[in-house]
Amino acid sequence: MSGELVLVCDDELQILRALRVVLKDAGFQVVTVAGAAEALNTASVHPPQAAIIDLVLPDGDGVTVCRRLREWSEMPILVLSAVGEEAEKIRALDAGADDYVTKPFSPGELVARLNAVLRRAQRGASDPVISVEGLEIDIASHEVRRDGTPVHLTKTEFELLRALAANRGRLMTHQSLLVDVWGPGYADDKQVLRAHMANLRRKIETSGQRYIRTDPGVGYRFDA
Repeated sequence: MSGELVLVCDDELQILRALRVVLKDAGFQVVTVAGAAEALNTASVHPPQAAIIDLVLPDGDGVTVCRRLREWSEMPILVLSAVGEEAEKIRALDAGADDYVTKPFSPGELVARLNAVLRRAQRGASDPVISVEGLEIDIASHEVRRDGTPVHLTKTEFELLRALAANRGRLMTHQSLLVDVWGPGYADDKQVLRAHMANLRRKIETSGQRYIRTDPGVGYRFDA
């Protein structure tokens, strides 16, 4: 990626300076702000292609900023925070964040995560066929092939793979997957999700090729 405008919101001046340097070196344009209100105002006047939002801000929190941005924008949002608790990650992701990066962070990993969510946004979630590293998912015909060989999935397994692949690069919480695939009545049934995820992985993955990454206690990511 290059040239995309990224909004960075953090109340630590040192972090803002570091992110400005890292992102500019990676080819991005950067605008920095230090508070929730300023972030929302700046995004509405000069809409960025992506945002990196700190969780704890002097006049609010990153979760609220995510939720407000999601009212009018589908821009990729990364939450950047020193708070690493699973509950906070889930709260941010359920509010619309695409990913969650914990401080202290690796500049290379941050840029890679940002590029991943930007690629997903540019491709869109409605690709008729998703092809990645030997795996081909035909959304319209409900067919899956690995290295050209058909893979027989149940309807539920296919819907789970579709949800993950359509959001590739994005960390999806257990609850969001359960609601998407099974419906609101299954929002807390993690055991059902784990069982189907194990079956899906057994069918599409090999010892040398993994497509789905687990974030323990939080959710899953199609990370091929």
